[in-house]
Amino acid sequence: MLTTHKAIVLSSIKYADYDLIVKCYTDQGIKSYIIKRIYKQSKGKLTPAFFLPLTQLEITAKYSEKRTLHFINEAKISYPYTTVFSNIIKQTIVIFLAEILTTTLREEESNTPLFSFLETSLQWFDTHSNATDFHLIFLMRLTKYLGFYPEVDTASLYFDLLHGKSTNHLESNYFISGELSANFMELLQTNFDTENHQNYKNKTRQELLDVILQYYELHVPDYKKPKSLEVFKTIFH
Repeated sequence: MLTTHKAIVLSSIKYADYDLIVKCYTDQGIKSYIIKRIYKQSKGKLTPAFFLPLTQLEITAKYSEKRTLHFINEAKISYPYTTVFSNIIKQTIVIFLAEILTTTLREEESNTPLFSFLETSLQWFDTHSNATDFHLIFLMRLTKYLGFYPEVDTASLYFDLLHGKSTNHLESNYFISGELSANFMELLQTNFDTENHQNYKNKTRQELLDVILQYYELHVPDYKKPKSLEVFKTIFH
């Protein structure tokens, strides 16, 4: 039976000589697909360019409970990005975020609020030029849907990364304090459209990213360090 779903590409990998395996987060949860002979077709409807990281698609596929890889019958771009793949900074950000999402999203069931967050956040990113802090805000907002959004109290001296809360009494060796903690608290109160948000300086941006990634590592089972991290840091150095 053919079914159509909205999907966001997380990863794609060439398989054998001509096939492509694609992992997507869809409006029905995680789905993996195989596209046969995509590298062999000269005039096919599907091309590898459809499956770049975080591309938003509408996929019609034949699903089977007995298979882990489903066959795509048709795919079309549901939201054509205008800047994401033509801007080197934005392109680097989406490659990095796609890696994070690949290792953190595990749900095989529908999660409409999460899918909507991903969809609308990426569309916002595409249409705004001043978005160098987008990845920081995105990763902190994402923790709401992953179940470990921080509990904060700006009057506290420390933020305990292991327990995910502000505190005056340390219960672990994983904590931040001082200016870094203040910047972290500020970030938690920042949305994509927050007025008067001043982009962080490179040093502060790097420090916040390191803290966020450590926070993810402490709370995501089998977390894997993004392979694109070093390149990502070079771009923002």
